Amino acid sequence: QLQASGGGLVQAGGSLRLSCAASGFTFDDFAIGWFRQAPGKEREGVSCISTSDGSTYYADSVKGRFTISGDNAKNTVYLRMINLKPEDAAVYYCAAVRRVGIPLEPSEYDYWGQGTLVTVSS
Repeated sequence: QLQASGGGLVQAGGSLRLSCAASGFTFDDFAIGWFRQAPGKEREGVSCISTSDGSTYYADSVKGRFTISGDNAKNTVYLRMINLKPEDAAVYYCAAVRRVGIPLEPSEYDYWGQGTLVTVSS
């Protein structure tokens, strides 16, 4: 299971840190991705990290503002978000798949968390 947490209401320019914790398996040799879905929009990839080699991916819209990191000892991946914008508001989901590399499509992931809501007021 994956448990996403850390969402909330923040003013534009503010920051949040999302957490994705795994239970029942370890993150060794996994790709962990963060996706978001705003009302009426498709789910989009935000960031991903490979626990095998630490490689990361960021969508252009969040580069320089979001940072993904992992703590294998805690079996948790974090998404630090700064300088949040109203367009960042969405339900954020974490997902996991055991593979090397950085899968970018939601269909490539096997495990999904329940989502955590991020609201950004202007």
